[in-house]
Amino acid sequence: MNSSIKTALIGGYLTIGFFFAVYQHFWGQYSYKPFMFNIGQGLVWPAMLFPSVGKFIGGVLILLFIGALTLRSR
Repeated sequence: MNSSIKTALIGGYLTIGFFFAVYQHFWGQYSYKPFMFNIGQGLVWPAMLFPSVGKFIGGVLILLFIGALTLRSR
């Protein structure tokens, strides 16, 4: 992949995440939480907007953890 396209995609993702964090901090469900909490949620904004994405990410993490434990015990 071209590095300029990759840079633009990563920059766009982080920009959307930042604006999502600002929105959540002032008007969102967790507006009483500190701004850094909302920045953390902004990093995974697709999982916050679409709950099924969050479940998918959780499932992949569980499978990776189980795989790591299985391979380590050999």
